Amino acid sequence: MWQYLKEKRAIAVAFFVCAGFYFVTFALYHFPLEAVLYPTVFCVLFLTGTFLYKYQKRRKKHAELMRLQQLPDDLEESLGKYDRQEDQDYAEIVRLVMERASDEKLKYQTKMADSIDYYTTWVHQIKTPIAAMRLRLQAEDSQTARALSEDLFRIEQYVEMVLTYQRLGSETTDYLFRECELDGVIKGCLRKFASQFIGKSLSLKFEGTEEKIVTDEKWLSFVIEQILSNALKYTDQGGITIEVSEGQILSIRDTGFGITPEDLPRIFEKGYTGYRGREDKHASGIGLFLCKKICDNLGVKIWAESAPGEGTTLFLDLSQQKTELE
Repeated sequence: MWQYLKEKRAIAVAFFVCAGFYFVTFALYHFPLEAVLYPTVFCVLFLTGTFLYKYQKRRKKHAELMRLQQLPDDLEESLGKYDRQEDQDYAEIVRLVMERASDEKLKYQTKMADSIDYYTTWVHQIKTPIAAMRLRLQAEDSQTARALSEDLFRIEQYVEMVLTYQRLGSETTDYLFRECELDGVIKGCLRKFASQFIGKSLSLKFEGTEEKIVTDEKWLSFVIEQILSNALKYTDQGGITIEVSEGQILSIRDTGFGITPEDLPRIFEKGYTGYRGREDKHASGIGLFLCKKICDNLGVKIWAESAPGEGTTLFLDLSQQKTELE
């Protein structure tokens, strides 16, 4: 209402100025007051009625446009019912904008699909020399060979991270939800890091669990592997403890450097590396960002607790996905 009054204030001011001129003119010629008062009152009532009619029409149109903001698919058809030339001009502009937006969206989807295809092919191609190098290193049992095997394992992780990053930006990300044993998922991830536990002389505490969850095993495994990779990276002594508490809360706790209070709220942000990451010039700040995105898609809540010098614990609430699917 106040916005509409503000827009029409010039018309109201012009009306009252003209009415003032009439009053002054009639007064100078000594005409009866009723001769100017009655027409003025009539004009005021007529102006008020017109104002209210226009306001209701404007309000209805505003409500309709607000509704159309939530209905992009019906926007073009709904705008076509307006008969004023001004509204038709706006409708034509909207149609052109929608047409251009549709073209840009198609171009983006095509570009994204080509990018994913390229990186998928690249990942499969690069896995061949990686597998060949691993076979050669397995034939030699030496400290150098074991160190190179760990470096090769990290290369494999970075390759998978590239593909995962590309897939998350696609609208066709493949998720296959089914019931699986949590124990098998965790043990499958731990086997990949066995050599790193041995190489750094770190202990592992995991008693196993009989919990069954509904999730996408491939994507959940990626999250757990990223958490384990970070835990091993920033833990020089002590070990890692994996527990599944009541309510299907999976926790992975390390005895590493820990995270500062100012860094903790931002560890899931894209590209944020924190204090330790700035010391490690090779840190990308992508790992936990991908974990958060995947957990959001899986319906899993992820959070962290940490303090400098006291290690870090990552929590995954795996009960949410099962509840949603039921």
